[in-house]
Amino acid sequence: MNCFTFCCERPSLRLFAVAVVGVLLGLAPASSESLRRSGYAIGTESCGSGDLAFPRLQIDMKAGFCAGLVASEEDHLKFPRSIVQVPGRDLFVVADMGGWGHTDGRLLLLDPHAPLGQRFKELLTGLEYPFGLVIGPDKKPYASTAETIFRFDPLADNPRGTVETIIRHLPGRRITLPDGTRLDESAHPLKQFVFDRDGRLFVNVGSHSDDCITRAPITRPCAAAEGASAMAAIWLFTPPSGGVFPALKPNDPDPPHAVYARGLRNSMALALHPNFPDAGYAFLQGENGRDLPDIFKPNEEINAIEQGRHYGWPYCYDLSTPSPEFRIVLQSGAYKSLCTANALYKPPFSLLPPHGAPLAMLYYHGAKFPELEGKLLVGLHGYRPTGSRVLVYDVDDHGFPKPSPAPVRYHVSCAADPTHSFQTDAGEAAAAPFEELIAGWHRVNGARPQGAPVGMTVAEDGAIWLVEDKNQTVIRIDRAAGDPPAPLPCDTRSQAMIDQLAAFVTRDAQNSIRLTTLRKGLVEKHCLGCHSDFGLKAGQPDAEKDATVLRFMLAQDGWIYPGDPDAGRLHTRLRGLGAEKLMPPGGESLPKTEPGYARLVDTADLLAARMVPGTRMRIKAGPPQRKFFGKTNKECGEIPAAKVVVVTQRSAVDKPGFSRFFRPADPYLNGECTDDDGYYIRQEFLVPVQ
Repeated sequence: MNCFTFCCERPSLRLFAVAVVGVLLGLAPASSESLRRSGYAIGTESCGSGDLAFPRLQIDMKAGFCAGLVASEEDHLKFPRSIVQVPGRDLFVVADMGGWGHTDGRLLLLDPHAPLGQRFKELLTGLEYPFGLVIGPDKKPYASTAETIFRFDPLADNPRGTVETIIRHLPGRRITLPDGTRLDESAHPLKQFVFDRDGRLFVNVGSHSDDCITRAPITRPCAAAEGASAMAAIWLFTPPSGGVFPALKPNDPDPPHAVYARGLRNSMALALHPNFPDAGYAFLQGENGRDLPDIFKPNEEINAIEQGRHYGWPYCYDLSTPSPEFRIVLQSGAYKSLCTANALYKPPFSLLPPHGAPLAMLYYHGAKFPELEGKLLVGLHGYRPTGSRVLVYDVDDHGFPKPSPAPVRYHVSCAADPTHSFQTDAGEAAAAPFEELIAGWHRVNGARPQGAPVGMTVAEDGAIWLVEDKNQTVIRIDRAAGDPPAPLPCDTRSQAMIDQLAAFVTRDAQNSIRLTTLRKGLVEKHCLGCHSDFGLKAGQPDAEKDATVLRFMLAQDGWIYPGDPDAGRLHTRLRGLGAEKLMPPGGESLPKTEPGYARLVDTADLLAARMVPGTRMRIKAGPPQRKFFGKTNKECGEIPAAKVVVVTQRSAVDKPGFSRFFRPADPYLNGECTDDDGYYIRQEFLVPVQ
């Protein structure tokens, strides 16, 4: 179900310094809330220069680089997924999907020189899952929806009037499988695409599901990945002479395609090198592999795409590991011994960190960063500790990353062992080593949220621009002077805190019943197999199953804030309130089709609300935020008005005039305090929950 340098040393001094600057300039004092954008604490330091200087973000980066926040939800971004520069102009086109399950996607024109809040102009609206953005052979911007690819003029007075569709009727959100099964939401409907130097168009057609497993044993190949319209494939469209596709009129036939390569679960990261296809390959692909509960299995992949080859899905993963569910299929026929002794199969060129979710890949060419010239950049979007980073690979003259023998290690965020070696079922594996342009992008309370990079592009001045959808941001990477700031610490709920919260639930008979109800009616029925097994194992007693599910949920970043269910991602994801996908998959129909499902979701809220013993009280209306403190009077953060806390001492014994409240892993911590079992807030700031 993850299917999930301050300018002054102290934040309080930083906020004071910013306020003083505002007074000196004759500006109205800024509230502390206005100094946070998309969850980032914004100081006075900048990244960039001139009118391309933006607030510098506290992201752990390679020495000599910095990240500037160009745009956020304050600019009305909803779910940005890709970005490309308008040739010859200091303007950018951004694809904003709007969210999962929506048809309110937009293409936006970004003017980075405009004032905050006025940086975007809507170009096209009402699009279904816009994602890919590419400058075509004719130097025009091309974009994709779930089913089409089109070009348009972003600078026209009426951009919609310039739309010319060149590809249509691609397998999109709603598809019919070969057996007649109708899917209203295919698992991977987004269309990434790339043109080669001859104008040929390669399009990702993602798989309809995670692993093509419906029941066991499986005796036949995955039908949706077979034939002339195979999914989990790269489709090739060849233009007429001249290298530019004509605009399709309403009655024109769809242009023909060929299945160029198969067995690619979801090809969201595609990169062409100037020497392709001379090296024998069309491009490199970053593979989003199947989901397994093990955080270190399976690895993602970099594949060198060659015409007519099969890259494994759903029969093989990692370098050549057979999927056990397809044991019978791999014993005979076209896929006999596919993963180990079949010329059709092309194993990965290199492994990527497991569950990293590569969604962007490009070769850097630009004057700003000579040390990156010609290198391969890969953005990892994944929410697990192996994701949320941007990698840099050295490449050979053909554009291929340079593998090294095992062991090759990669970083893991906030883990007891901060590095891990690439491994398969056969042991440690060779892989191409890499540097990290962006390293730690895990959540740090009060300083930054977790980041999830998606689209990336290199501007004409050599700066790297990326969009990040978890926090609705556009970020520009530039030069940074001086030594890089020290990496920020990890703020994760400790095991001792998880143990304490689990004990609270066990001792509360009603909450214990709620947990069992959730485990049986929601987790085991709808959630297992999505992205995790929640740690459940066959043969566990019911009480142990309950404890396992609870501990899994408490360990997930931001899922549950005891006492305040509305603040947790468990609440927003189950109800489909955010830009991320509703969970479980297809959950939007469950309240109508499954009696009692709505009550299950309410039960999840009650479990969070009643998790901690004490009195639930609300932060009083008035100023937008109320400061809270630690035991030693250290200022720990500010909670917005109307938020709920669980008060354990209405009149704190060790701090007269204050109430003590319990809010472990609080999202409003400022980084000055560690997460312990209680904070203090003035009594007059609290009112009973009505």
